[in-house]
Amino acid sequence: MSSSDPTVQPVPASVVEQVDAADVTLSNPKRAVISLGSNLGNRLETLQGAIDALEDTPGLRVKAVSPVYETEPWGVEPGTQPSYFNAVVLVKTTLPPDSLLERGHAIEEAFERVRDERWGPRTLDVDIVAYQDVVSADPVLTLPHSRAHERAFVLAPWHDVDPEAVVPGRGAVVELLAAVGTEGVQPRVDLELRLPE
Repeated sequence: MSSSDPTVQPVPASVVEQVDAADVTLSNPKRAVISLGSNLGNRLETLQGAIDALEDTPGLRVKAVSPVYETEPWGVEPGTQPSYFNAVVLVKTTLPPDSLLERGHAIEEAFERVRDERWGPRTLDVDIVAYQDVVSADPVLTLPHSRAHERAFVLAPWHDVDPEAVVPGRGAVVELLAAVGTEGVQPRVDLELRLPE
């Protein structure tokens, strides 16, 4: 019996180079927090699709995925819209904030999000909640997200994946969450989102 296992193939040099190159592109990555929400169609599948699409973005790696929360929609009569599924992902990226925002919009559009009414139902929401410690009042991309500190559906899953997290300029997520409370935001322990392979 031969000692060499014919099923074990050496890794081609080109693959090694690609892996090395991918690592180099993230040589000085920035931390970003992205919130995801869906209240139309197969909500869990949509959130997973968004996570996979983020991972497929050059210069971006998904590092952590929160549990799923179910949330009543904002600003509408109770029962008139399906509830949201919400989650938060932590990413490391070499993309600047504006490119990250463009990618978020592209992923929303891939899931046929329609922005026709302000509080209307959404197939998919992709929001940049925070980017490093950047504080910016730019109306195109306000950092941190202008309402993140008062929304339990962002704070609760964010706290799950990063208990020490801080909203830049606003304070510790754990304290903000305690102030807001978690009424109307239910953990869905029966559902799970996967970290991309």
